[in-house]
Amino acid sequence: MEPNTPETVALTEAVDQKLNTTGRPDTVEETTGNKRSKNLRFGLILGLLLLLGGGYGYYTYQHSLVHEETDDAQIEGDISPVIPRVGGYVKEVLVKDNQRVRKGDVLFTIDDEDLKIRLQQAEAALAAAKSQLGVARAGVQTAAAQVLTAEAGMAPIEAQIENAKIRVWRATQDFQRYENLIKDHSITQQQYEQAQAEKMSAERQLDILQAQRQVSSRQTQAVATQRAATGQQIAVAQANIKQMEANVAAARLNLSYAVMRAPADGQVSEINVQAGQLVQPGQAIFNLVRSQQLWVVGNFKETQLDKMELGQRVTMKVDAFPEHEIEGKITSFAAATGNKFALLPADNATGNFVKVVQRLPVKIEFTNPSDAFLQKLRPGMNVLVDVNLK
Repeated sequence: MEPNTPETVALTEAVDQKLNTTGRPDTVEETTGNKRSKNLRFGLILGLLLLLGGGYGYYTYQHSLVHEETDDAQIEGDISPVIPRVGGYVKEVLVKDNQRVRKGDVLFTIDDEDLKIRLQQAEAALAAAKSQLGVARAGVQTAAAQVLTAEAGMAPIEAQIENAKIRVWRATQDFQRYENLIKDHSITQQQYEQAQAEKMSAERQLDILQAQRQVSSRQTQAVATQRAATGQQIAVAQANIKQMEANVAAARLNLSYAVMRAPADGQVSEINVQAGQLVQPGQAIFNLVRSQQLWVVGNFKETQLDKMELGQRVTMKVDAFPEHEIEGKITSFAAATGNKFALLPADNATGNFVKVVQRLPVKIEFTNPSDAFLQKLRPGMNVLVDVNLK
């Protein structure tokens, strides 16, 4: 095809017309106008962003003057470990994982056959102690009767001694008279010897009676001492009874511990015990979270505590329920920073010192603890805390 032929010219004009209809700029002025329009839109957007950022920064600054915030906060609660007081094999488990229970509900039971036998042994020992008290009291009565008998036996001996003294006095008088008469040969030698023998016999009889009185007195004293000892046995028996009664009470109490009950209303954790498992006293089986005892502990930096005081109003949001706002108030500050209560607290006197901002736990209680929403909360949930310093 030749370049200047009518067909070639017509084809060239058709191509130029096609390019103009597809949006190809025809002039330099039209291109420059599009660039200015784009720059204007970019400037407006940038100005709007700067305005919004400045407004947010101003609001944040003003808010920080009268508020202190922290996201280092968690919900806390009373978690009571379920610990058996007696050992034995688990007989039956009556709760399931995460089950809600009421105070006094039976959680699990322990086989109590051994505990029943111990109670029977304690009761038998108590009965034996009471029998020993009866024997001791009977011994006291017997000793008292023996004392009375011994004291009664002293009276005849005393009377016989008095008669013997009279006989000795009379025999002595007769012997003295016969002794004077024998010098004058007024009586025979036989009469004198009879008077002398009578005097000696009376004296001998008096000695015997006095010796008997001493023996009887010693016997009376011995019986009285035995009576006192028997009285002490009563005191010992009574003390033994008290001890046996205490053993019975302890055995009965241990028997009651075979039934493990919930100490309060709440929700149990995972149950880590099965029927037939051996448990020991003091062994933590599982936990009970008391649903009515919840609060928040916020760990604030020490640089945030300057204007914080007891009773200040607190607004909280739980991460699990970000749309719900909870009201509370500051009730106490911890006695020390969390680092001091750590298992291995930092010792700044050793090594190179690096200053680290410490955090102090602050206890926050809910303003309305009866709020039904609080039933959804669980200890350990993260909380965003905002303290109003006004």
